[in-house]
Amino acid sequence: MPIYLLSDEHPELFPPPERADKSGVLAVGGDLSPQRLLAAYSRGIFPWFSEGDPILWHSPDPRFVLEPDKLHVGRSLRKTMARGAYEVRYDTAFARVIAECGRVPRPGQTGTWITDDMLRAYVALHEQGFAHSVEAWADGELKGGLYGVSLGSAFFGESMFALAPDASKVAFATAVERFRDWGFQLIDCQVETEHLARFGAEAWPRKRFLGALQKALREPTRQGAWTQAPGP
Repeated sequence: MPIYLLSDEHPELFPPPERADKSGVLAVGGDLSPQRLLAAYSRGIFPWFSEGDPILWHSPDPRFVLEPDKLHVGRSLRKTMARGAYEVRYDTAFARVIAECGRVPRPGQTGTWITDDMLRAYVALHEQGFAHSVEAWADGELKGGLYGVSLGSAFFGESMFALAPDASKVAFATAVERFRDWGFQLIDCQVETEHLARFGAEAWPRKRFLGALQKALREPTRQGAWTQAPGP
């Protein structure tokens, strides 16, 4: 399969995601403007590239997906959540969350794909009310969290970090329970990890994911800050 070069003049245009190569790479180039990012996510496409490389756009097959109704929370984590070890907040420290996701070392990785350009792009998307952070706090300090993009009844998870035991897990599980109450249909986990598999995420063929995504996009987007949104 060829890798497509994106137009600089038409940020809304992407090739069909089914044309991605075996590694999931679909296209190269373009920019990280909010308009292009939203166009990409609405088609099941996301950017992922390393510092110094051109922007690469991906649509992997299979796609790792968690349906909120299928969330599995282990006994130990459930106890941690029940005793209130962390206070979970939304959209109170977005830039800090994405910066920490880029800083925290990860096994088998020598660098980060969260470049300065990526950070600025998602902060801009957050300011428009489409990108959100879920944060775990303890003793007034940020201990972990995650960020992603919300469109319709779909949440596209991007990255998470933890500076204390179970901090990101508590943030994730709490967020998924809220998404379930809100009627979200799917959480895009992008590619398979053992960590997310324990929560109940499954590998879907791209065709199934794209069909479910289009259904989810028919629902209204919860655009804006989630800070003052405690209930269904």
